[in-house]
Amino acid sequence: MFDMLIKNGSVVFPDKVRKTTIGIKDGKITAIGEELTGANSVIDAAGQYVFPGMIDVHVHFSDPGREYWEGFRTGSQMMAAGGVTTFFDMPLNGIPSTVNKEALYLKSDRGKAESYTDFALWGGLVPGNEADLAELAEEGVIGFKAFLSTTGNEEFENVDDITLLNGMKIIAGLNKVLALHSESGPITDWLAARKMEAGHVSADDYLETRPIAAEAEAVQRALYYAEVTGCPLHFVHISSYEAMEKIEAAKKKGLDVTVETCPHYLLFNHEALREHGPVAKCAPPLRKQDEQEKLINLLIDQKFDMISSDHSPCTSDLKDSAVYNIFQAWGGISGGQFSFLSMMELALKYEIPFEQIANITALNPAQRFGLKAKGRIAEGFDADFVLVSADEPFTVTEDNFFAKNKISLYIGHTFPCKINSTINRGKIVYKDGSIQAERPEGEWIKPVQQIEIKS
Repeated sequence: MFDMLIKNGSVVFPDKVRKTTIGIKDGKITAIGEELTGANSVIDAAGQYVFPGMIDVHVHFSDPGREYWEGFRTGSQMMAAGGVTTFFDMPLNGIPSTVNKEALYLKSDRGKAESYTDFALWGGLVPGNEADLAELAEEGVIGFKAFLSTTGNEEFENVDDITLLNGMKIIAGLNKVLALHSESGPITDWLAARKMEAGHVSADDYLETRPIAAEAEAVQRALYYAEVTGCPLHFVHISSYEAMEKIEAAKKKGLDVTVETCPHYLLFNHEALREHGPVAKCAPPLRKQDEQEKLINLLIDQKFDMISSDHSPCTSDLKDSAVYNIFQAWGGISGGQFSFLSMMELALKYEIPFEQIANITALNPAQRFGLKAKGRIAEGFDADFVLVSADEPFTVTEDNFFAKNKISLYIGHTFPCKINSTINRGKIVYKDGSIQAERPEGEWIKPVQQIEIKS
């Protein structure tokens, strides 16, 4: 007797899509086949696609300390509503930042008590905490995060070159991955200071202070350092073709490198910042239309290893265009609920195979970060699914946006598809517009091993 059967759906495997039945027992996929019968509950997925649950490796929940921006409870509910069954919380924006063991356990305790889906935790690399890295690795961080540009966060400073080299050498020895926000601090700081001194604070001015050259320079410098130290790298929220060229060249040389981009760079461009102001501000910034089109082509050509939201929420006062100029407003897009829907929209528009979407949203993240039981629909894997109608539109409103603060560039956007259900380890967390789980039951997931993704 199965705990659950999912019948009549079009199941998305890594290499094909086919109609079949999935049998679930004790939170695991225990059988796949057309003739399965006998279950405590049955989900009829006729007319729907059954994908592996999305793994979002880049979110900021600001918990503990700033959970009034976003906490594990509202954040995980939002993720579930967006088809995400595992998320990786970044080490900054909460207080304290996750730069030592004590801070890690403060955060993990919050996650275990409040999260409705599974989660993993990043550790931080900041000036002065190199001695803490080994202990953080032993305690189960998924990897480490560092900034090459000014963070604007006193609790989590960017690294200087010596800290970066020392940290990369240590992280390489720990068999971990270093995730990098790659923009040149000297370039962006110098350009921003000149604009501010001149009183030039428009959307166009902001874009000009974070040029593609700043991203490309930082990426290339990090790649050189990786050659010297042997450190595996993961580049977060890459926004330019020039930076991707450098990453592709490094992969061909045999460097252990992966790369993500975010849905907002694919669905929107600089015109959104001009039109909407601070709600569309992020770093790196939304690029101009021609660069957006290049990124879409890179997606189609399977050059991005994974897609992540970089969900970065804040309170409304930090996005108030009537009070702040563009440089003073908080930089971050709140949109973790809409990453999977964004990929579906692009797949439908550009005829991208659904298998490809499953791989960049689930399989590749699981493999890169050592989540051996997640990322695909196969016997023995966790029963993590998102059920999607590909021909039923969904318009984002404040009412159906599950984030704590209803501030998002996606408000008003209509997707051509709709998420019907999200299942985490065999339990329905979200269905038909509401959270179904009676209480938080998300688990803290720790990596087993990291596997290089070959380009």
